[in-house]
Amino acid sequence: MQRVKKDDNVVVIAGKDKGARGKVLRVLSSDDRLLIEGVNIVTKHIKPSQQSPQGGRIKKEAPIHASNVMVADPQDGKPTRIRVKTLESGERVRIAVRSGEQLDK
Repeated sequence: MQRVKKDDNVVVIAGKDKGARGKVLRVLSSDDRLLIEGVNIVTKHIKPSQQSPQGGRIKKEAPIHASNVMVADPQDGKPTRIRVKTLESGERVRIAVRSGEQLDK
């Protein structure tokens, strides 16, 4: 089971964007990277083409390694570790270690 999933709110704990918060837009599971809204912004130079006749520079999010982020606790928003727990029904859910609150609804 993945520790961080799409639409989770996360906090960056290392790197140039340390302390930044954002929502996970996409999980690239093949190389353990995440695309997070408003984090790790890079400038990409675009050549003029049919889609963008003007060309120019655009700013977009670049992937960040999953080890550099932690899930934000639903209660206080601080970074927390994730524990996987099996319920009596046999369903596996993610639990925030900090508050004990269930992340999966």
